[in-house]
Amino acid sequence: MTYPDTQLLIDGSWRAALDGRSLPVLDPATGAEIGRVAHAGIADLEAAVQAAHRAFADWGRSSPLHRSDLMRAAARLLRGRVDGIAAMMTAEQGKPLDQSRAEIMAGAEIIEWFAEEARRSYGQIIPARVPGVTQLTVREPLGPVAAFTPWNFPINQAVRKISAALAAGCTIVVKAAEETPASPAELARCFVDAGLPAGVLNLVYGDPAEISGYLIPHPAIRKLSFTGSTPVGKQLAALAGLHMKPATMELGGHAPVLVFDDADVDAAAAAMAAAKLRNAGQVCISPTRFLVQDGVADRFTERFIAAMAQAQPGPGSDPASQMGPLANERRIPAIERLIRDALDRGARLATGGQRLGNEGWFFAPTVLLDVPAEAAVMNEEPFGPIAIVNRFRQDDEAFAEANRLPYGLAAYAWTRSSARMQRLQEEIRAGMLTVNHIGLSLPELPFGGIGDSGMGTEGGSEAIGAYLQTRFVTRKG
Repeated sequence: MTYPDTQLLIDGSWRAALDGRSLPVLDPATGAEIGRVAHAGIADLEAAVQAAHRAFADWGRSSPLHRSDLMRAAARLLRGRVDGIAAMMTAEQGKPLDQSRAEIMAGAEIIEWFAEEARRSYGQIIPARVPGVTQLTVREPLGPVAAFTPWNFPINQAVRKISAALAAGCTIVVKAAEETPASPAELARCFVDAGLPAGVLNLVYGDPAEISGYLIPHPAIRKLSFTGSTPVGKQLAALAGLHMKPATMELGGHAPVLVFDDADVDAAAAAMAAAKLRNAGQVCISPTRFLVQDGVADRFTERFIAAMAQAQPGPGSDPASQMGPLANERRIPAIERLIRDALDRGARLATGGQRLGNEGWFFAPTVLLDVPAEAAVMNEEPFGPIAIVNRFRQDDEAFAEANRLPYGLAAYAWTRSSARMQRLQEEIRAGMLTVNHIGLSLPELPFGGIGDSGMGTEGGSEAIGAYLQTRFVTRKG
């Protein structure tokens, strides 16, 4: 695989930035430059917005059946190109090839889910109080959308926004991550090659603050969708609010895992270690704060530590690698700071805790024990291969800790008790809760958080509604 230089997609054309600027793309397994990505300037952004604005006039009135058929064609192309795109994703992001392939195949499923939703954006007929009056609601696309996607899942996060927007009849300008530009570009290419009209989907890269500061207030942009950190998300949501534009925000998390004394310990340890190692822990729903009841704490901890310690980090292109490198160099000092702070406050290091080698950005899978609540890692999303394992005696302690933070994205629990399951369902403050298995992120399921973890959902039957507006019409005669 030869890694490509990545261009901007504006008004149906792949091209360099007007001022010629570009940025390096680095392989996280080596730190070496493997390609370049075009750096959009203001003139490029204006061209992208105007293209989306012009294209909306026809795309917003197009048949839902036409949109659905085109999206299905794009999904077929994406599946057919999986191996080539997976190699690009692994080269730029670092995750093992099997995880890259799985992300791409899941992306094709997401496109197909929203292709079906395009045909079901129903309005209503509302019974009138008097004869001769008709009352109805019409759901119509909001208009051009500005979307911002991160580097940890270059296709998964972009495909949710693109698919929902296109299914609803919106056009879109996507600002994808400069660290991982090629795979979202190949996703966009599938839509273009499937026959998507020019300007419906535009893709740019560049300075995040400049792009968000230009796109969100732009009068042609009618909606914002953002996936990223909570601090940045709050700033962008505030900016959207100033201009009365709806925003879907999928932000950070700090997922608790509650393991009760009646849990299937072996199943819990195996499943949660695999989930923690996925994408080197660079996952917004990654399990992080493990709360284990005294009765099973020793057995769970022993098995979990063993699974983490035995995992084989390495280049994502190596089939033997179970975990790739961190995606960029700045993650190393961020994780080291959290570990050092926890140890200084009395935590114990069970395994890992250090950078691996001096080439690339590899970090050992890490388990910290007995971490006090005031430690930074207990309060800040670590976004890396760090797991915290703390013990609890009474159920109330676990529920209190699980709900202590302002985050509310994902939560996990393991128990055989139906009473505990009911209490978990009623009391855990998270947008997504999965009990006794890993059951998140399928296209037909809601995906989103509450509190500081965001607002809105990017999956399931509700997701397309964020790209539609409802108008009411009543007439007599």
